[in-house]
Amino acid sequence: MKKTVRTTRRPKYRRVLLKLSGEALGGPGGLSISAEALQRMALQVREVRDLGVQVAVVIGGGNIFRGLSGSKRGIERASGDYMGMLATIINSLALQDALEKLGLATRVQTSITMSQIAEPFIRRRAMRHLEKGRVVIFGGGTGNPYFSTDTAAALRANEIGADVILKATKVDGIYDSDPLKNPCAKRYATITYAEALSKRLRIMDSTAFSLCMDNKMPIIVFDLFKEHNLRRVALGENVGTRVSE
Repeated sequence: MKKTVRTTRRPKYRRVLLKLSGEALGGPGGLSISAEALQRMALQVREVRDLGVQVAVVIGGGNIFRGLSGSKRGIERASGDYMGMLATIINSLALQDALEKLGLATRVQTSITMSQIAEPFIRRRAMRHLEKGRVVIFGGGTGNPYFSTDTAAALRANEIGADVILKATKVDGIYDSDPLKNPCAKRYATITYAEALSKRLRIMDSTAFSLCMDNKMPIIVFDLFKEHNLRRVALGENVGTRVSE
């Protein structure tokens, strides 16, 4: 097992919400759940907890089932979205297991009540868990169809008083065009909400982005697959792209 990198530097943030895609748990193929991908993510979360940062997590379910894709195959949209919510809870339990194997205290809270395996989402209880140093994983999205886990991340971040949303991706920030298709694509170090809207940059879906903009919740888009990047973001290093006023 890799050793956690320790530092005497003070973190920039007190409380963060980490947004993970379901595909990130699926490894290179983006499907199912990869033990290696889980381990890498859990190690990065532990590094940030070791700094004293309070960590909440929202995970997508695209590696298992995506409601919008299901509707294209004939599944009624609301039913498909509920199936996708259940997929996010499966991912939440998988991440919980990986974190606890590293010695971290965790709680999974769900927007859909299933008391045998997780707590229901209760804002004040979630905040208390964070204050006690537990990693809180929010599963089930918002609990409503037609809303993405990006929206769930924006909603929960504002509810718990997070300092920032850390949106983990497979690229090292926000570009003016797809860097995988355009080698000359320009990466932004910082960008305002208004600029992102005017340039039609797809950072989050419109509902999630509006929620962040209206409540002045900053977003940092960064590459989680680069080792120690989450810790570097928490320390305030110039990693990824910061979206703010």
